[in-house]
Order: sequence, then C-alpha cells, then structure tokens
Amino acid sequence: MTDLSITYCRPCGYEKRAREAAALLRDRLGLDAELLPGKGGIFEVRLDGNVIAKRVKGHFPDAAEIVSAVTTARA
Repeated sequence: MTDLSITYCRPCGYEKRAREAAALLRDRLGLDAELLPGKGGIFEVRLDGNVIAKRVKGHFPDAAEIVSAVTTARA
C-alpha cells in the first residue's frame, strides 16, 4: 500500500489545487491521496513519508507535475 498525502494551506486557499491534484492522481494512477489541511503557506505532496513535490517561492506545482513526480518516485 502506498501512503500518499497532500498537505495544503487552507487559509491561503490551496484546497482547490489539492483536490484537483488528488482527482488527477486517482484518475491517472488509481491512487487515493489523503488531503491534510494546514497553514503557513504549505503545499506538500508526500509519498511514503518523503516530500516529492512542494510549493516554493516562485513555483507552485500543478496537478500534472504532481502526477509526474509520483510516477517517478514510484519507479
């Protein structure tokens, strides 16, 4: 079983992005990501405890990039 989660900043309004990424992961890879509300500007995708994609200053991973990161990390 794969442990996949997306932690997003609820006050920042990142929930929609998290839900879109989770839907694409489910559609393309058949994986269910746990959505975890957070704060402080966080947006992190973790696979089996390792951060594989996250928001950094100047870059916000889109849903396709997140699917690609998960695919690469699982290989």
